[in-house]
Amino acid sequence: MARKPPTDLKAVLESEIKEWHFHIYFHQANAEEHHAAMQLRDAVLRLRRDGAFIAVPLFRVNTDPIGPHPVGSYEIWVPSETFSSVFSYLCMNRGQLSILVHPLTREEREDHELRSAWIGPSFPLDLTKLPLRSDEIPLQYPSLKVGYSSKVPFMNLEDRAALGANVERVLLNEKDAARAPIP
Repeated sequence: MARKPPTDLKAVLESEIKEWHFHIYFHQANAEEHHAAMQLRDAVLRLRRDGAFIAVPLFRVNTDPIGPHPVGSYEIWVPSETFSSVFSYLCMNRGQLSILVHPLTREEREDHELRSAWIGPSFPLDLTKLPLRSDEIPLQYPSLKVGYSSKVPFMNLEDRAALGANVERVLLNEKDAARAPIP
């Protein structure tokens, strides 16, 4: 039986995912794919330098399968603050490469299995290599002060409620927009 999705604003905001991984896959014996993956990585690094988004590719590029990943890959860490910009860029510029997208939470196996998405064709993962749960949320690059390391919320509860009320008011005139249920 499916569980009812939460709708308590405070609880939803407190459980919001703040950091993500993009794993760019390439077949390690395919020089063309490997080259395309490295070109994409360099482009992401240049765009980060130029301020397009915050995205941190790991220094290491795995030319062989590692962990749950069945082919060559590299990881790009992205905070929620620029997730949509990086997602958009990778969707538009991945070429023939496949990209696994997953959140960073305490439940690493669920993040890779149940909370993941693919840009392009999916690959089977070996989830037995992942722990079920860790004690702490895996913080990456806390020196950037974004994602889980940010001390400033995007919007407080009152601002979010005002935004929601305004959107509902504006959408009253849009015949194709669904209405929020009355409490």
